[in-house]
Amino acid sequence: MEKYKKWMQHALDISRRAIGFTAPNPMVGAVILDEQDNFLAEGWHEKVGEAHAEINALRNAGSLAKGGTIIVTLEPCSHFGKTPPCTQAIIKAGITKVIIATLDPNPLVAGQGVKQLQAAGISVEIGLLEKKAQRLNEVFFKWITKKQPFVAAKFAMTLDGKIATGIGDSKWISCPLSREYAHVLRTTYAAILVGGNTIRIDNPELTCRLVAGRNPVRIILTNSFNLPLDSKVFLADGVPTIIITTSGNENYEEFKGIPNIEVVELPSSDGKVILTELMDFLAQRDLTSVLVEGGSEIHAGFLQAGLVDKVYAIIAPKIIGGSTAKSPVGDLGIDYMSAALQLEDLTVEKLQQDVLITGYLKRGE
Repeated sequence: MEKYKKWMQHALDISRRAIGFTAPNPMVGAVILDEQDNFLAEGWHEKVGEAHAEINALRNAGSLAKGGTIIVTLEPCSHFGKTPPCTQAIIKAGITKVIIATLDPNPLVAGQGVKQLQAAGISVEIGLLEKKAQRLNEVFFKWITKKQPFVAAKFAMTLDGKIATGIGDSKWISCPLSREYAHVLRTTYAAILVGGNTIRIDNPELTCRLVAGRNPVRIILTNSFNLPLDSKVFLADGVPTIIITTSGNENYEEFKGIPNIEVVELPSSDGKVILTELMDFLAQRDLTSVLVEGGSEIHAGFLQAGLVDKVYAIIAPKIIGGSTAKSPVGDLGIDYMSAALQLEDLTVEKLQQDVLITGYLKRGE
């Protein structure tokens, strides 16, 4: 399998070209080699509802695929959905070997694709760069297995852990490359979520305007509705915005009838929307992932509820100091270090002078 590793990595790389366009389907890449293991063709799943990676690769290879090997990042589908089964196309093309990074958790596939290929006399190998393939489609894996959105918390802070000065100034903590990276993240997630304070203080647009890609659905949590109607988030053309508030709230009369703005009431506890109810609502809307960008109380609420799967923390080499400057996460009620929330499977990289730390919330045993 070692000799195929570079081609599996290539398949993973090309699959990322469709970031933001395949949900709720996974991102998948495929590479076809000839009988001597020379490169023939490649393909990736470009958009939901369109041809899968294997089909695109087979079309590009044509009749030369006969006798060859296909390397694919996810188990080929074996059922009719929006497109025909990929397994049958692979068999028909005369492929003799299939190398798969990871099995598909979808119960409609889940090993059935492998069985169909093997029944046709095709050699199948599984597990090459498996963890990378599962991380690539972490949103899809959670969605299929739990029917809940994948939740990521993102924030930028100074070296001493502040997201703004004492008077609320935050432009800019992070460097231009970090801000561009934040917009890349927005293209990756189906929705972006902030609280009302973020709208009032920072006046963000919550789009991916710095890069090419699909804008996420904007989610705003508020009870007061003290949101200026000339806020940038309400002026962006054609980008859906959902304002979430508590049941029985009557403060949003002036927001009715505004294009692309929807107000949704959800059950509450202690005057705040129950976040698990919010997750169920997002799932009903087929919003498979959400990027939580704050503020600090919003981050605290999601962390306390155990809803955060992943954290993106951008640290700038700046120091503000002061007791009134806010941190990225509000009070979690933690008194002892032994109770601190921990991240695992960390990656650390530089974005110009900033440092990006990415990790996953460690779950209890």
